Amino acid sequence: MQGVRWINFRGLVTPILPTSRSTVSRPVAVVVGVVQGRLSVSLRFQRRLLSYAKSLQGRVAAGTIAEKYLAEAHGVQITAFVSSVGNEHLFPATQSHPTPSTNPAFLSLIESIDRRTVDDFLPVRCPDAEASKRMAEIIADYRDRKDSIGGTVTCVIKNIPIGLGEPCFDKLEAMLAHAMLSIPATKGFEIGSGFGGCEVPGSQHNDLFVSTPATPSSQEGSDSAPSNPRPRLTTKTNNSGGIQGGITNGAPVYFRVAFKPPATIGQAQTTATYEGGEEGVLEAKGRHDPCVVPRAVPIVEAMSALVVMDALLAQEARQAARSRLPLLKRTLPAELTEVEDATTKEAKHPGLMNGH
Repeated sequence: MQGVRWINFRGLVTPILPTSRSTVSRPVAVVVGVVQGRLSVSLRFQRRLLSYAKSLQGRVAAGTIAEKYLAEAHGVQITAFVSSVGNEHLFPATQSHPTPSTNPAFLSLIESIDRRTVDDFLPVRCPDAEASKRMAEIIADYRDRKDSIGGTVTCVIKNIPIGLGEPCFDKLEAMLAHAMLSIPATKGFEIGSGFGGCEVPGSQHNDLFVSTPATPSSQEGSDSAPSNPRPRLTTKTNNSGGIQGGITNGAPVYFRVAFKPPATIGQAQTTATYEGGEEGVLEAKGRHDPCVVPRAVPIVEAMSALVVMDALLAQEARQAARSRLPLLKRTLPAELTEVEDATTKEAKHPGLMNGH
């Protein structure tokens, strides 16, 4: 989608239809996959769901288009990378830094990370040579044992507009969690300091407000990348992950998504037929990923773009609707809240002050 260019005809919006073809055919499964959602889906819809992965193609295609608009209109940059595989972490928790949000190395990384840097560390997509090598060895070890392993993906959204999200049910972090946990194989979501922040005292965890010079947004038609103006107040730290009260505050938004080990493995495991009449053994053949975490990176980026795009369109719709309405005239009478002075009472009620 990098080479896509919009052909603009006045008054015409043409839908984009991505297509994909698979040349691999597989026999229909007659036994239930181990620890997969196929059984619960079949029980509800009375049909068998053969592939979760194909549902992700449309998400990535739509997210790519949304991300292109966000980048060109607002300079938003969305970058995800692998932060752990098994027990190998890019930023392991320590006594002094129980959460990456207090680790200077992590904070420096999210300020400079971009997609080109992450792609330099394929196939693992962990932006550190030594950690990437150790993660690759772990994945290879589980592959050789016909087993699987999980991990986490960290995502950073930079230059996000201020004021996106709602203060109640549609908090931006809630929308992000909703989107991330809809991805197959996800088992956890944390934003900002996350679960490790529970171990940090409030005196260290509080994001203190400080004054900062406002940076004006780039002028329309300029050659520089678009940017959003910063508020007069910002925070000294970013343990909140760029969202406070459910609304973006201009700081980078960062969160982490946990993925479980793939259920389909080469080891023989007992199962049963869909009808439940016979027991069997499921032993997967062919190519199966021992770890889906590196493949999940573009999916997390795409879903993030869709969430930000939805929040941005909702905010722009409100602003557009407000601009079409006239200003309300303040003609409602104000109720008296204080005791009227003697002069006012005498003027309104002659004789009242004389006891009549």
